[in-house]
Amino acid sequence: MPFASIAGHRALLELLARAAANGTLPPSLVFAGPAGVGKRRAALALAQALNCERPQPFGGGTGACGACAACRRIARGVHADVLLIEPGESGSIKLDAVRDAIDRAAYRPFEGRRRVVIIDEADALIGEAQNALLKTLEEPPPASVFVLITSRPDLLLPTVLSRCHRLRFGALTDADVAAVLARDHGFAEADAHAAAALADGSVGRALDANADETIEAREIAADLLRGAAAKDLRRRLDAARTLAGTGDREDVWRRLLALSSLLRDLSVLVFRADERALANVDLKPQLQALLRSYDGDRTMKAFAAVDRGLFAIDRNASPKIVADWVALNL
Repeated sequence: MPFASIAGHRALLELLARAAANGTLPPSLVFAGPAGVGKRRAALALAQALNCERPQPFGGGTGACGACAACRRIARGVHADVLLIEPGESGSIKLDAVRDAIDRAAYRPFEGRRRVVIIDEADALIGEAQNALLKTLEEPPPASVFVLITSRPDLLLPTVLSRCHRLRFGALTDADVAAVLARDHGFAEADAHAAAALADGSVGRALDANADETIEAREIAADLLRGAAAKDLRRRLDAARTLAGTGDREDVWRRLLALSSLLRDLSVLVFRADERALANVDLKPQLQALLRSYDGDRTMKAFAAVDRGLFAIDRNASPKIVADWVALNL
């Protein structure tokens, strides 16, 4: 999992690569950002870059080769100098795990150049464990790097955050999520794009979603757009009933998100923007067919209607009423 294999976050990864190459890497780091966007992969890639036996150029610095013995051992979690701490069965990270990492970090690396301590879901650290880290984060041993990963940095003590340099990871693009799902998780192209469109930039969220429900949501949303484009009131109302389904709030929410994603892609085509931004690239021919009915003004109004529908669902409005209203305002 070298830097080059990570989807998105190019600027941050290049910054880490340059700092690793130049010896300017801060010894205490917080990787903060939404869950499931690759923060843990980035931390492991950093550990590889610091210990790789055959470093490769990357972004003005150096990254790992991903193939040498050190890289393979880090990827398998068996490198003596890369410690990964994560929540136990209780859902928290206890004091003993942190003390052990601090003790091991005090010694010189055993087989690599740098010892890297990665604390995943660092917001699960109990208060005592966070306090135990303070002195080490402020003055880490010279050959050690600490990386705290969290999607909820506000749960870390201010004294912990103040001792670390924070890197903010954003959501991935839908295209990046789809690429990861297809490359690393065996998704078919259409399934990958359907899941990515509803994942809000998170591979983890896409993997947690029910694949069949995700695909169904996109199919229903696409059918509704085609019905609205045809200006056939009966077809539009039939599509609205399908959108509402049994009235389950989560189902309607999922289908509205799919509709929002399709309309966003439609606006990319209407305004001739960079088509690399398309989330549902596999549906491009179908979206292009809708351009005869959707100009820029109608597309933006439809997008706003769906956004209001999502807000109404979030405010506990009737899913069936919301579905009918959205269908009539596309």
